[in-house]
Amino acid sequence: MRIVADENIPLVDAFFGALGDIRRLPGRAIDAAALGDADLLLVRSVTRVDRVALQGSPVRFVGTCTIGTDHLDLDYFSEAGIAWSSAPGCNARGVVDYVLGSLLVLAEDEGVDLASRTFGVVGAGQVGGRLVEVLRGLGWTVRVCDPPRQAAEGGDYVDLETILRECDVISLHTPLTTSGEHATRHLLDARRLERLRPGAWLVNASRGPVVDNLALRELLGRRRDLSAVLDVWEAEPLADPELARLCRIATPHIAGYSLDGKLRGTAQVYQAWCRHSGQEARVSLDELLPPPWLGELCLDASADPHWALATLCRAVYDPRRDDADFRRSLVGDAAQRRAAFDALRKHYPVRREIDGLKVRLQGDAPTLAGIVRALGAGLV
Repeated sequence: MRIVADENIPLVDAFFGALGDIRRLPGRAIDAAALGDADLLLVRSVTRVDRVALQGSPVRFVGTCTIGTDHLDLDYFSEAGIAWSSAPGCNARGVVDYVLGSLLVLAEDEGVDLASRTFGVVGAGQVGGRLVEVLRGLGWTVRVCDPPRQAAEGGDYVDLETILRECDVISLHTPLTTSGEHATRHLLDARRLERLRPGAWLVNASRGPVVDNLALRELLGRRRDLSAVLDVWEAEPLADPELARLCRIATPHIAGYSLDGKLRGTAQVYQAWCRHSGQEARVSLDELLPPPWLGELCLDASADPHWALATLCRAVYDPRRDDADFRRSLVGDAAQRRAAFDALRKHYPVRREIDGLKVRLQGDAPTLAGIVRALGAGLV
């Protein structure tokens, strides 16, 4: 079997090496010419896989090692009889860690108690749902907007206008859809952005076009009370340098780039391929996942809860390094900035997830224990 894979997908050899010959390419270079003799295609979100890329090729299975599927032409797959798989939830924990780290930075900069804020989560799927669990576990007030789930399930959801009206912090976790009743392209357009509360924080770690970037740039230039955290951009890999400068935190689409999440994505697609082909899965992620650099922390019962929360989150991830690296890359012409964006992702440093951290408490500390459990760390 002949396999074409994005060069940034980890553990491809470990999971797929025994199945055939593997050819690795930059994700943006995978096109029809590269797929002329491929049976299996493995991609990430930067590769558009559609009729143009696949028609006439022998590819019969496409795996994307990502949560999102907006880069896949699923209608064509169905028409052509091409099986496919994504990796739902693979990097959800990494995105939650990114959001928590960003909130801590903004709270520290502005001298705000996070517990006093009202949080709005837009999109309650794999990522948004986990974020809601963590925020509510910490005892914070959360509103959730997810029209498709509300229509299908009912439940305690609110509409987007309520989020804009009541929430001090809005975190976006929707897929990118461009048509239909629940289309999310420019979900936050100029009109809705104008309705952000005074002093509001906006976090987008979903897809760049969910927010009208030009409208947001214009708004941030006028309303210095607002704070924006952007990990995704409308014209990726060409981010808007002026918009980035107006953001409190700006990063190159790495919110879910934890090592655990990337390895999990490869494992999930491998398992899907095995189910599709009727083969037994012979490789397990548990055998390949390296131990975390920081396995355990010990907190005394007297520790201040606010300090403990920040320490636990930052022991695993602090977005300020990624923000600094990204800002240094926003120089040169468009081609140079595109290349720098991709280079930051390709050479991203090792980062783990908080649920791999064990925490030992010395003494009776129910408040600290509650924080540890809410974050998803292991309480020893």
